[in-house]
Amino acid sequence: MRVILRRRVILAGFAFAPFTAGAQADWRSQFRELRFAMISAENERDVLARFEGFSKHFTEALGVPFRVFRATDYAATVEALRADQAEFGYLGPAAYVLARRVAGEKIVPIASAVDLEGGAGYHSVIIVRADSPYHSLADLRGRSFAWADPNSASGYAAPMFYLRREGIDPATFFSRTAFSGNHEQSVIGLLNGTYDAVATWWTNDQRSNPRRMEEKGMIPPGQWRIVWKSPLIPSSPYVMRANLPQALKDAYVETLMALPQANPEAWRALTGGQSRGLIRRTHEDYLDMVAISEELDRLRRQRRT
Repeated sequence: MRVILRRRVILAGFAFAPFTAGAQADWRSQFRELRFAMISAENERDVLARFEGFSKHFTEALGVPFRVFRATDYAATVEALRADQAEFGYLGPAAYVLARRVAGEKIVPIASAVDLEGGAGYHSVIIVRADSPYHSLADLRGRSFAWADPNSASGYAAPMFYLRREGIDPATFFSRTAFSGNHEQSVIGLLNGTYDAVATWWTNDQRSNPRRMEEKGMIPPGQWRIVWKSPLIPSSPYVMRANLPQALKDAYVETLMALPQANPEAWRALTGGQSRGLIRRTHEDYLDMVAISEELDRLRRQRRT
């Protein structure tokens, strides 16, 4: 039996030396499949297409069907992890903070991607149509605006926090605000004229939500421009439940960290070729986002009283 398991691991491109055959068989007997919950930053079809190679890789490496699914919104992704309806997941920084709030140390960050220059973060940006008369944040006073999701870091938490730090209260600065549902819907609403400006994510000129939408043919190129950019936000974490069998957690972490080198095709599909790998993450990396979320919670409580 030991020989068979060892051969399977070698064929998959990994070497899980610390795990005994008995330990691996034990956790596999508990799971008919492993489930990975993905936030709804983009439409379901494109999410599943990007994660197809990722899913197949983990199925082969771990020896159990590995299913990726996109929840209806950010909060639903968190709920899937909290309620043991998913073993692993991918959360935005603000959604990760929400997960820690509702599930505590049950949700553990593992790693996040770095860009081609080694950067480990991204920004919230406010964008407008390229043919609009708006060239600065000040130009947007009295205009309509869309957030992405109430549990999105770049689509709500970070811009809300940093705009207020700059002396701008979005509730009174804009004529109206709304939640579009996700980042792609924000951009579509912007280009359709539903909103004058929207908040979304941007890493660099090659990697952003609008840029990805251009590459997918969802929007024409060059139809938007940035008028505001936030300070750096830590990259979105891959997470897992702490109450899983230790041998499964160890196998998953090792497989995840090896993925960019072990299966570069799957990694390119997942990241659009805009990431060179992963770095380990801990809860401490997201303490700034914890502070931002706590401040926004305080403001919400004040408004209700």
